[in-house]
Amino acid sequence: MTVPLKILFIAAEASPFAKVGGLGDVIGSLPRELRRTGHDARVVLPRYGTISSNLPVVHRYNFSIPFLGIQEPVEIAEVLLKNEVPLYLVNNARYFDRPAVYGEPDDGERFQFFSRVAMELPRLLKWQPDIIHCHDWHTALCAALLAKDYQTDSFYNSTASVFTIHNLAYQGWIDDAFIWKTNLHNYLLPAGHPLRDKTYSMMGIGIVHSDIVTTVSETYAHEILTPEYGTGMEDLLKIREDSLFGILNGIDYEEFNPATDPRIAVRYDVNSHAGKIQNKLVLQKLVNLPVNPDIPLVGMAGRLVHQKGPDIAAEALELLLPQTDVQFILQGTGETRYREILEKLEDLNTRKARLFFVVDFALSDLIYAGCDLFLLPSRYEPCGLAPMIAMRYGTIPVVRHTGGMAETVPDCSPDLTAGLGFVFDNYDSGELLTAMKRSLAAFHTRDKWHNLITRAMTADFSWQASIPKYEAVYELALRRAKERSGN
Repeated sequence: MTVPLKILFIAAEASPFAKVGGLGDVIGSLPRELRRTGHDARVVLPRYGTISSNLPVVHRYNFSIPFLGIQEPVEIAEVLLKNEVPLYLVNNARYFDRPAVYGEPDDGERFQFFSRVAMELPRLLKWQPDIIHCHDWHTALCAALLAKDYQTDSFYNSTASVFTIHNLAYQGWIDDAFIWKTNLHNYLLPAGHPLRDKTYSMMGIGIVHSDIVTTVSETYAHEILTPEYGTGMEDLLKIREDSLFGILNGIDYEEFNPATDPRIAVRYDVNSHAGKIQNKLVLQKLVNLPVNPDIPLVGMAGRLVHQKGPDIAAEALELLLPQTDVQFILQGTGETRYREILEKLEDLNTRKARLFFVVDFALSDLIYAGCDLFLLPSRYEPCGLAPMIAMRYGTIPVVRHTGGMAETVPDCSPDLTAGLGFVFDNYDSGELLTAMKRSLAAFHTRDKWHNLITRAMTADFSWQASIPKYEAVYELALRRAKERSGN
């Protein structure tokens, strides 16, 4: 371990309090793993209206900050995240007493307010962080505040910033009216700079002002430097290329554990494949599909958005389901256009397909445990936690070779003696269909299939390989901050 560090995570999600996607899982587990390694990691999170008011509170803090011309009241409740990590819930009724995490018309204003509160919190706590670790566009302003507003503040003179991009496609664009309203001029690139327009986004501001930029897999760190994956930010990222690092996410082995998971029907481990089959039978019965362990069951769980490939999934399944003895189950929410496509698929295959357009983590865990195959044909995938979780439960992924999945899901060899899943290269429903047919053929080679399940369940997707990489990045950030401050 390096010298113990004080690390403040500032994020819009943290499982189990607020989770929309992989960001919530990461903030719910990485700080805990760092703390177990000896670092003093803490988390700041908005207190959304969906977070219980009956949490056991360790401390409460009340203060106010000037924001948009008035003094905004702030109440902070300190609780423990998974019984180990101090978690500070920022409450302000005007901005956070709502059911939605994202998608509000004033999101830019809400998260700017949150970022400014988060940067004042350490002073209130009399706790000087070594690292401010902010995540995605919602908290990118924290890096700029540290570099600009707190540049000569003795409290922060040895603090460095790390900005992690979990998904570059969501950028928090702003306009001149918002910049004037919230006084963000100081954080834009100078007038005349060829990339100034890229800092008309909170993502761009974070990229420019952080000491170090990370993203959630090495492959994605390379991909986002190209026009295909850079979503317009590739040139800005190239000027920070010497400060850009990819570190693969891990998964929480305590939360996602088929031997202890209370949300699945039957607990099991790598030595009890029969328990997995029992979960499959329970799932088939629960969703009113023919109950038969010999019929391969394909699952999807997550967001129905452009990124995740629901369009080519529907196209491939439209051909596969009528021709093959296979079942399909989906749980997720997202864009109406994808829901309509998938509903047609279900209507045409009433005995083979079941779709649940809901947020239901118990059902998603049962899909991980009860399905034979997990489908994620993404256009791009910064990390891809879902296939890792699926493999933890012995469910074999069918994925596209992109982002983190290029690192975590090696393609199965024809004899099934190597590999962890079934991989295709191009974003094409035909290639996906070929990969699915390969996976279904493998399912019927029973001994080899059971060996594949064992390999998947014993693959290591914990945080252990990533922690030393984060420690190295933090040390580099501190050196950069020292150079920046002239100390």
